[in-house]
Amino acid sequence: MTATIVRTTRVLIVDDHTRVRLALSAFIKAAANLELAGEATNGVEALEACAKYQPDVVLMDLVMPQMDGITATRLIRQTFPGIKVIILTGFGKDDMVDMAMKSGASCYLNKDIPASDLANTISATRCQ
Repeated sequence: MTATIVRTTRVLIVDDHTRVRLALSAFIKAAANLELAGEATNGVEALEACAKYQPDVVLMDLVMPQMDGITATRLIRQTFPGIKVIILTGFGKDDMVDMAMKSGASCYLNKDIPASDLANTISATRCQ
């Protein structure tokens, strides 16, 4: 009998809204093959958390105090090239999303994405 090894994807949540972080945190903790690596409320904290927790994927909000998601994405990708960044936004495809993609984000998703699609995208670390 061959054992199947299932890899767990470690996720860092970066959002300045407490409710969003709590909801995403609960979702990740309940999802198979996902592990909550940590949370951050802005881009500065996100960089510190990436250094400390070494997540596989960062779910990144765009509009935050101290350091926005575009700048944080660029710095994370420069400093930690193995960490994938998924932009999770309430905006549609607009200039901010385009700038985030040019800054190194793997993809972007709307915050109203169905839970199963979010889990699949995180695990695949690419948009479908």
